[in-house]
Amino acid sequence: MTDPSTGDATETVRLQKALANAGVASRRVAEDMIVAGRVRVNGVVVTELGSRVNTDVDLVDVDGTAVQFDQSKRYVMLNKPTGVVSSMKDDRGRPDLRRFTREFDERLYNVGRLDAETSGLLVLTNDGELAHILAHPSFGVTKVYIAKVEGTVTPQTIQKLTRGIELEDGYIAADKARLLSSSAEGGGSLVELTLHSGRNRIVRRMMATVGHPVIDLVRRQFGPLHLGTLPAGKTRELTKVERGDLLTLARRATEGTPGDQET
Repeated sequence: MTDPSTGDATETVRLQKALANAGVASRRVAEDMIVAGRVRVNGVVVTELGSRVNTDVDLVDVDGTAVQFDQSKRYVMLNKPTGVVSSMKDDRGRPDLRRFTREFDERLYNVGRLDAETSGLLVLTNDGELAHILAHPSFGVTKVYIAKVEGTVTPQTIQKLTRGIELEDGYIAADKARLLSSSAEGGGSLVELTLHSGRNRIVRRMMATVGHPVIDLVRRQFGPLHLGTLPAGKTRELTKVERGDLLTLARRATEGTPGDQET
């Protein structure tokens, strides 16, 4: 097969074999998926078993979830502890992310940032294109935070966060906000905030503006990824399903129009 844009020969492989090599399913099961109309190539449903794909350029998804053919790409979830800066080398000598990437052969980099005193979900990867899409605020990837804050948060304050408030660098509104718990004895409140903004220390600044400074802040969710029970300071590789969900999100994001950086 020849690439019409370059005239060069391109390597293709039968679709069912490509799916099997990617770990989606056995070749026989992959054939059943194709015949059942569950597989798309470049957005078009393919049902012919003789179909061939170029895994370097063709975009394939099964049941709407993108397939990752490049097995050299690595995706790792870290529960970043407090006191660690989101950098591979800190010029001030503070604890950085290198301690969490040494066990991997690939050179991994963080997707976006969490400030040193914020803990929680951080993605490490060697997939630069995906990292750019996930981190760039113009693509609108949502993040969910749990904030322990000073004082007793009221439903009116929650409404104010979702309606929007004015900060020194402009207007901001939470995509979602809910009160998880509130203590009338001055023990503080727990608030869950969902945001797609990546503006610097945005959760801390929002809560301070409404009169409830943050005591402790954890990011629990990043796009389709959930921190779950991963202990602080530990890493794990993303599952096949999670990798597919991330890739799907990235592909859909690039189909939209780009058009804010991390807590």
